[in-house]
Amino acid sequence: MLVVRAITTSDLDALLEMASQVGTGMTTLKPDRTMLGDRIAVAVASFAQTIAPEKRDYMFVMEDTSSGRMAGVCAIKGAVGLTEPFYNYRIGTLVHSSRELDIFTRMDTLYLSNDLTGSTELCSLFLHPDYRIGNNGKWLSKSRFLFIAQFPHLFTEKLIAEMRGFQAEDGSSPFYEGLGRHFFKMDFDHVDDLTALGKKSFIAELMPRQPLYVAYLPDDAQSVIGMVHRSTAPARKLLEQEGMHFEGYIDIFDAGPVLQGRVSELRAVRDSMLVAASEGVATADAEQTLISNTVLQDFRMIVAQSTPTGGSVSLSAAQLALLHCSHGDPLRTLPLNVRKNTHV
Repeated sequence: MLVVRAITTSDLDALLEMASQVGTGMTTLKPDRTMLGDRIAVAVASFAQTIAPEKRDYMFVMEDTSSGRMAGVCAIKGAVGLTEPFYNYRIGTLVHSSRELDIFTRMDTLYLSNDLTGSTELCSLFLHPDYRIGNNGKWLSKSRFLFIAQFPHLFTEKLIAEMRGFQAEDGSSPFYEGLGRHFFKMDFDHVDDLTALGKKSFIAELMPRQPLYVAYLPDDAQSVIGMVHRSTAPARKLLEQEGMHFEGYIDIFDAGPVLQGRVSELRAVRDSMLVAASEGVATADAEQTLISNTVLQDFRMIVAQSTPTGGSVSLSAAQLALLHCSHGDPLRTLPLNVRKNTHV
């Protein structure tokens, strides 16, 4: 059985192995033991509420309890850009006109921006290839929304998610090759590694502050602005179903889109319910439901074929054990799939 739970210090070796599967483009999950160890320490302190909310980094792992394997990982950062710079490009427009020549042009531009500083960030979503079956990826991603719905006071109203940008078959980034390389004079992987280690001062030192005209970029660089990595497309769709959307901000290296949402408008915040745990058998027509406990330091979540009725949800003894719950304990529930009449 699978369970999504708060990460612990004993997960370091498994997380390191997981990070080695990720590849380039995800700066928050690099296979560096020291960096991951430090991040787990922050996560443990975050769940224990021993550090300030804006410094917290809640990491979750999907565990296969039958084998003890780590099947996936995801995270929520309380706020970005408060301890280190957080840059994006904002897509804008400049208008040029000449009455004498009767010419009017609109030009797309890229502005180096810190606009999203202080936002809560969804990040580090990765599912091991062996577990990319059924709804595993869907509920790993959506587990974070149920956590936010249970503890909304821990997060800022603005929620963002940086999506991995498009990469060619050889792993290169057309956007980076068309723009970033001119200023950084290093390979994309090297820039990616520096960013992962928190070394971001070079961005402000080397990138131009004036607007950049998109039309000056090579065609292949222009064409991938706002596009996601092929393996990231399903993740983007899931986030949009939950109430997030693209508002014209992109990653400065690979031009991946930054999705934004308001915590109060998330499907999980609007539609999730607090119910009581009940040991029993679900009805035959029950739908797949995300179900979590309500304990911050020991947050755990499963998917069960059980629809809440009459203020309670029926779970087997094994499922209650996965949630570290007993009969009568409070649980938060949310349908796994967006209902057709639900607007996000």
